[in-house]
Amino acid sequence: MRVTPAAVAAERDRLRERASVVPLVNETREVLSELFETEVDAVTPAGYRREVDAVFADGDRAVNVAALAGLLRDLDVEGDYPGFVVDELLGRRLASTIAGGQPLALLAEATFHLADARTHGGPDDAAGADDLDAALAAGFQTRLPGWSWRETESPFAVEPAEVRDGGRAEDREEP
Repeated sequence: MRVTPAAVAAERDRLRERASVVPLVNETREVLSELFETEVDAVTPAGYRREVDAVFADGDRAVNVAALAGLLRDLDVEGDYPGFVVDELLGRRLASTIAGGQPLALLAEATFHLADARTHGGPDDAAGADDLDAALAAGFQTRLPGWSWRETESPFAVEPAEVRDGGRAEDREEP
């Protein structure tokens, strides 16, 4: 595999056109909504495509997403089961990379298994194809808005010392 800026742009285009994953994103959100007894907004194909663009606008994230997606798309192991670990590993990592930093990365990895259990590739698909769809669903459903707990400020945020103390400590005169 050779990853170049052109290859990353081509992968972005492939993932943008993979909006067929949006029903899996919404199905995953519905299941999670029921499990956690909360409402969550559905994702539209246009919203998915915008978020693909946002992921690929960050060059460091884009190169990793492109490489992981390419590996999953081409991954096939005779008999599939021996490759179970590697496609799961790549799928979880892709989901977390799409989602962003912690805690979203961990949530996306956990959600990957839920989405993966709900998708199955066709008989002509490589073993990693369904894991690619599950990773996209888990990563994007995690990072996209619509979860009420993400719409409010955390009650655990601590005010910076310079705000709390009326200015930066090193700028104040010592008594």
